[in-house]
Amino acid sequence: MATANGAHLFNHYSSNSRFIHFTSRNTSSKLFLTKTSHFRRPKRCFHVNNTLSEKIHHPITEQGGESDLSSFAPDAASITSSIKYHAEFTPVFSPERFELPKAFFATAQSVRDSLLINWNATYDIYEKLNMKQAYYLSMEFLQGRALLNAIGNLELTGAFAEALKNLGHNLENVASQEPDAALGNGGLGRLASCFLDSLATLNYPAWGYGLRYKYGLFKQRITKDGQEEVAEDWLEIGSPWEVVRNDVSYPIKFYGKVSTGSDGKRYWIGGEDIKAVAYDVPIPGYKTRTTISLRLWSTQVPSADFDLSAFNAGEHTKACEAQANAEKICYILYPGDESEEGKILRLKQQYTLCSASLQDIISRFERRSGDRIKWEEFPEKVAVQMNDTHPTLCIPELMRILIDLKGLNWNEAWNITQRTVAYTNHTVLPEALEKWSYELMQKLLPRHVEIIEAIDEELVHEIVLKYGSMDLNKLEEKLTTMRILENFDLPSSVAELFIKPEISVDDDTETVEVHDKVEASDKVVTNDEDDTGKKTSVKIEAAAEKDIDKKTPVSPEPAVIPPKKVRMANLCVVGGHAVNGVAEIHSEIVKEEVFNDFYELWPEKFQNKTNGVTPRRWIRFCNPPLSAIITKWTGTEDWVLKTEKLAELQKFADNEDLQNEWREAKRSNKIKVVSFLKEKTGYSVVPDAMFDIQVKRIHEYKRQLLNIFGIVYRYKKMKEMTAAERKTNFVPRVCIFGGKAFATYVQAKRIVKFITDVGATINHDPEIGDLLKVVFVPDYNVSVAELLIPASDLSEHISTAGMEASGTSNMKFAMNGCIQIGTLDGANVEIREEVGEENFFLFGAQAHEIAGLRKERADGKFVPDERFEEVKEFVRSGAFGSYNYDDLIGSLEGNEGFGRADYFLVGKDFPSYIECQEKVDEAYRDQKRWTTMSILNTAGSYKFSSDRTIHEYAKDIWNIEAVEIA
Repeated sequence: MATANGAHLFNHYSSNSRFIHFTSRNTSSKLFLTKTSHFRRPKRCFHVNNTLSEKIHHPITEQGGESDLSSFAPDAASITSSIKYHAEFTPVFSPERFELPKAFFATAQSVRDSLLINWNATYDIYEKLNMKQAYYLSMEFLQGRALLNAIGNLELTGAFAEALKNLGHNLENVASQEPDAALGNGGLGRLASCFLDSLATLNYPAWGYGLRYKYGLFKQRITKDGQEEVAEDWLEIGSPWEVVRNDVSYPIKFYGKVSTGSDGKRYWIGGEDIKAVAYDVPIPGYKTRTTISLRLWSTQVPSADFDLSAFNAGEHTKACEAQANAEKICYILYPGDESEEGKILRLKQQYTLCSASLQDIISRFERRSGDRIKWEEFPEKVAVQMNDTHPTLCIPELMRILIDLKGLNWNEAWNITQRTVAYTNHTVLPEALEKWSYELMQKLLPRHVEIIEAIDEELVHEIVLKYGSMDLNKLEEKLTTMRILENFDLPSSVAELFIKPEISVDDDTETVEVHDKVEASDKVVTNDEDDTGKKTSVKIEAAAEKDIDKKTPVSPEPAVIPPKKVRMANLCVVGGHAVNGVAEIHSEIVKEEVFNDFYELWPEKFQNKTNGVTPRRWIRFCNPPLSAIITKWTGTEDWVLKTEKLAELQKFADNEDLQNEWREAKRSNKIKVVSFLKEKTGYSVVPDAMFDIQVKRIHEYKRQLLNIFGIVYRYKKMKEMTAAERKTNFVPRVCIFGGKAFATYVQAKRIVKFITDVGATINHDPEIGDLLKVVFVPDYNVSVAELLIPASDLSEHISTAGMEASGTSNMKFAMNGCIQIGTLDGANVEIREEVGEENFFLFGAQAHEIAGLRKERADGKFVPDERFEEVKEFVRSGAFGSYNYDDLIGSLEGNEGFGRADYFLVGKDFPSYIECQEKVDEAYRDQKRWTTMSILNTAGSYKFSSDRTIHEYAKDIWNIEAVEIA
């Protein structure tokens, strides 16, 4: 933790004409130096008076008492000195120049100095008070750039801007040098980052845990062939924000075997050993001293594991094998899992996150408990939130640690685990409800498989106890659906309930006979105690028919043995005390469809927690013009913390002065995007056109294909008109796309290629000119979103109804006064309710209709709209180049088959979509009406602050209380 006061460590330093003299007096360190060729000047003498250190880094006064740090806000002069100090003494670049990259690092390190005091104070108060703390585990944290967010939360934006101006730089240019941290991909990771911001801002004791990916997901390039992936380089020259904690590391084990010791306990021995080392990133709250941690794990092996003899023998690969195996765990976010090696790597990632984090949490609990550790109090001090199914292994890992290492019995450990862990579900897509190969998991994590098997057996008994009196077929269906282990035989203690007729083969006649294995009379099975503590009995009728008196010929066929799987989502529901969806409609689907059987068994577990986004990053810092207007018209800046004050804009929505200011702010943001698009894509667009934006992960269910088909239809109709007719019938539009297709998702990559081909054709068509442009922004990330969202007029949230859990970009767009076109899906439902139905462009089938519409398609009853067929033929005609789009279009045709039959209902919703787009054009022509709609969208977005969401988690799931760092 380098600070300016580290200067006293230098007793003597000389190089060329440099001379340094230090005087230190309790709370001050002064640095005088004369340096040749510093900051591009042949002779530059500057005096570094470390006033930032004087004011911030020493809470002890000369009289020995504590001072009030809040009264020592740094000014521009002290910040200038601090930046100079770091440019000289915390170097990452050569000393000759002070160019933008170096200015960024020195500035960031200066900000980190300010954060360190608050950060350490937060650590200390959590240790001393030993309050309950929440731990948020996520495979993704999509942080974005940290500099402007940090100085904004510290309320030092103006001071840093002035300091950098004194040094010859512009704050915005310096901030642009920061790469986005490549720790996430989509909404899952951005939600996690918004949550950390709110947790710190609201003073809740909490930490985030993730992995420190060296290369992130990938950096996206757009070429004539579509999307290309290259490795991210965000850590290539290091990060000024992270602090490596070399004293915080934990052993992680893979493979090996489990044996029983002389004491009767099970022990996991042997295998592959690595260690996880902690890297901490500070997360400052807004207008508070609370600064919490995002702890990221990096994997390595001890130096002793380097095989020096093999290296000297020329076997270099073998010598580095252990280190390479350890390091690659944290190379890539979501490595491709088409291969067995890819699957193993993903499972290693998930276990590393869970094991290292839980060891750290338990170590902290033991340290704070001192000499009197009471494990039954663990859930009263610790709340673990699993962000989707990736951290599911927290459940068996906590059980393993408590039983194998801490000596608790099964019942004690299970009670603690269930009271500690909670699960957030983020999807209804079957492929996203993770299932792992039992064989693979047994090989990699043998002790955890034993624990999962025991949890599954306990679950089976609970289901039978609850439902054993029902029809056997229904009971079997419930067990099949609810079990953690898929395609497994039932435990022997339960299997006898489902005894099937025995079939024997007569070798001579090649016939079979069926024999009863149970008596014709009822069989009575006594179960364990029920919820009331009373014994229950279940009568099971004989399964075999009584009157089988003839033999039936048989043609034996080889049996197909389905693979054994471990259902991670089911384990999450069973092992935790709370399960929440992330929007009202999603939570209902979770209860009624995805986990309906579990909801019937444990209705008290299920909750809704509609997602939210931080208003600091997504209005206050990314949209200064709009923020100033909101502050002016609400009469306060309190809306940044109390977003309910945004609702006060409703009463001014038709005010002409507000509308003029509102439109001017939007236009200024659009002008920035015009320059950005020219720089990134080469395409020129005009700011007076409607900016129609769809930016999110590329996936078939998000239906970028519906959007681009709508654009193709628009383009075709334009081409059929005269120039005058085009201007009369169509509002000028700039249609902007952004998002990454997963590297192995072929259909998604075809969609990216199609969008870019359509854009290349339309954007170079002189007949169309500025009336329609299509731009795909490469490498979409948080920083790009911070530019595009404030400039948007219309945003597209057009997923197939019932398939988007919530969405968070829809909330960001609404906050920035963007009107939305969308389906009744995810948080769209609640946004539409809040902003007003008349201020939301709705189209498409609803969630309850989807299953019936798919059946209609399978039955061959769907009749496609002639306009949809027209678009497909236009694409097949070669209008957008020679690329063969038969496979892409083929996915929308046929009535059945994998990858066909238009599973996501693009064709079904197409007529409704293009008719809705005509209403959008009509509304945009009336700028007064459009501006009113825009203002009401911002006013109605107040409920979608992540502060509200975090308050609900803290109260309903974690049971934690805020503590302010004084």
